[in-house]
Amino acid sequence: MSYDVDSVRAHFPSLATGTAHFDGPGGSQVPAAVADAVRDALVSPLANRGRVTAAERAADDIVLAARHALADLLGADPGGVVFGRSATQLTYDFARTLARTWRPGDEVVVTRLDHDANVRPWVQAAEAVGAAVRWVAFDPGTGELDEVPVTDRTRLVAVTGASNLIGTRPDLPAIAQAVHDVGALFYVDGVHLAAHEPVDVVATGADFFVCSPYKFFGPHCGVLVARPELLEGLRPDKLLPSTDAVPERFELGTLPYELLAGATAAVDFIAGLVPGEGDRRSRITASMAAVAEYEDGLRAELETGLLALPGLTVHSRAKRRTPTLLATFADRDPADAYRFLATRNVNAPAGSFYAIETSRHLGLGDRGGLRMGLAPYSTAAEVGRLLDALAEFGTTRG
Repeated sequence: MSYDVDSVRAHFPSLATGTAHFDGPGGSQVPAAVADAVRDALVSPLANRGRVTAAERAADDIVLAARHALADLLGADPGGVVFGRSATQLTYDFARTLARTWRPGDEVVVTRLDHDANVRPWVQAAEAVGAAVRWVAFDPGTGELDEVPVTDRTRLVAVTGASNLIGTRPDLPAIAQAVHDVGALFYVDGVHLAAHEPVDVVATGADFFVCSPYKFFGPHCGVLVARPELLEGLRPDKLLPSTDAVPERFELGTLPYELLAGATAAVDFIAGLVPGEGDRRSRITASMAAVAEYEDGLRAELETGLLALPGLTVHSRAKRRTPTLLATFADRDPADAYRFLATRNVNAPAGSFYAIETSRHLGLGDRGGLRMGLAPYSTAAEVGRLLDALAEFGTTRG
């Protein structure tokens, strides 16, 4: 089935400005239906969750609907869906909780490919209890992750589902098998992956999987999914009167009902990106498969054009990757390209985007490069605008 990008774009009011957005890896544009859902929740009667008053029921219904929506998106159990302020906050919370079971001599594995949100919480938690940290590098030439080292002392392995800087998608099921063979836990940062590929958490082998709805058309919040029985065995710090039920045990304070309503609307929007039948999960899978195919075609066009530009190096080369390209220039600062593109109404930011270990391992220091990310609303015409502007930048000085 063909992907109708013009029909998709019609749902995004912000695109009417004419700006070409290649900044999706930092947060997507938002369809009107999501904004409407947030507003509708805010102007409806709401109270703390309960089943007595209409306002209580409205709040409770929003939360339950959001759990089911995110479970459908990720192929997870609604009873294992935990909401938080951000993926970073959730990872810190779970790192502190899991570290209570670690001892000196235990090992935690992190990678140079990850956003720092899936590195520093684990490093700091390990240091706090005297556990060792083992690092996994990647090949700077190909972007492929090295083999993940596990031993009988390994307690947790944290790996990205897709690099937010260069797009590399590690083989999660293979890593999960190695991790589980030694009895360790597997924590996957799916923030960048979930925006571009159909996700089946069970198939990935992840024990914990985090993502952020604002990367896939939703509001700013974080989501973690895990098996409910795994969550039952974890004891986080919490307030004495707060419920001990899972997953609420891990949600500190009152949830942002309006954001959860928006997250549900974002999932429903994804389910309708291409016409289809069946339940929401099957429609989501079909839509995201169509998105992945469409974005990959655009990525090939963009990459071909970039490689033809003199003095430009593309650092995104892994065999399996998202449509996210990082480029540097032989004699120009990527930040200068970022500013120049902005004058042409093309948004493609520069930096390391918190993937500081990745940027340093590529030899780019903390400066990073120019990141160009495609989204489901990107077009071939916009790719052409980006390439033309970069060609113009290459001939411009001062």
